[in-house]
Amino acid sequence: MIDRRKFIAGAAALPLAASFPNFTKAEAKGTPWNGKSLIFDAMGELREVYEDSLVQEILDSGIRAICVTLADPKYQEDVAYNLTMDQLLYYNRFLDSKPEFYMRTTTVADIAKARAQNKIAVFYLTQNSTHFRRNLDNVDVFYNLGLRSSQITYNYQNWAGAGCKEINGSGLTTFGHELVEKMNDVGMLIDTSHSNEATTLDTIEASSKPIIISHTCCKDLFEHERNMPDSILRRLAEKGGLAGITQMRTFMTHDQNTEVYYDNIMHAVDVCGIDHVCIGSDRDYRRLIMTEEYIEELKREEGAQFVASDWPLYFEDLNGPRRMEVIWDGLKRRGLSEGQLEKIMGLNVYRLYEEVIG
Repeated sequence: MIDRRKFIAGAAALPLAASFPNFTKAEAKGTPWNGKSLIFDAMGELREVYEDSLVQEILDSGIRAICVTLADPKYQEDVAYNLTMDQLLYYNRFLDSKPEFYMRTTTVADIAKARAQNKIAVFYLTQNSTHFRRNLDNVDVFYNLGLRSSQITYNYQNWAGAGCKEINGSGLTTFGHELVEKMNDVGMLIDTSHSNEATTLDTIEASSKPIIISHTCCKDLFEHERNMPDSILRRLAEKGGLAGITQMRTFMTHDQNTEVYYDNIMHAVDVCGIDHVCIGSDRDYRRLIMTEEYIEELKREEGAQFVASDWPLYFEDLNGPRRMEVIWDGLKRRGLSEGQLEKIMGLNVYRLYEEVIG
């Protein structure tokens, strides 16, 4: 299986699956895709374990473009460099092994090709900048290998800035400013998901091109370290950037009320404007059940980050390969027109990619 987090040891013994909510297999389906609107997940998952029938359902829901994370972002320096290189090549092989479903993608022109062939255009993201080490030439190296977007930080301090979990973290550092300028120059999209507020705001101001916060929620609605306040979301939009609202349930609520997800999207629209909000799911497309087997998978992927009380991280109503249909319906109930829905569900990401990546 391809995971964005390398298997690491370290989780303590977990409660039995019986201690989690006893959900049955979800059938999260909405009104069938209209066959024409571009659905683009600004930060999602693709896994090698997906059966062909599951991938076909993802396609049937309208998804024709997605940005996926290459490697575990927790590593530093040479380890980060080598792991990211290995995972980039691994994803190349994986996607190329399923040419009937996927197309490796480096430009927005590739999206039209993928749509014409009923495939998913796949862009690459890294959720840290540590794989660049402190050598800006490595931005060129990874760009030439197909990387088109990178976060400035993950959860903690690095050479470029500070993550959201850092107690006394910096804003954007001297090297961070150099990295932003370099990424602007080569056409690599800057992402500040996981960064702290100071680093995010500094990056927005430093960048000559719009940036993205591909998977976050609204801090003014729910206090969480991974969420962003209105002041930063507003400035992001003023500079042409994009806020991707994630489906990580624990960023928004302690229960399974899916309406709070739509609340976050609509709040972001109110703050940023309809042209500056998108969907960045950060979620698996399988129909998940909290079985012992799945819990063991989570242990391997999350390591010490696994907190049993947080799981499941997903909304049951959005659990499965056709959840974009459900989101379309949910936002339509909130009064959005088809044109507005098309912007949030795909066209806004396309516009940003076209401007920054080309």
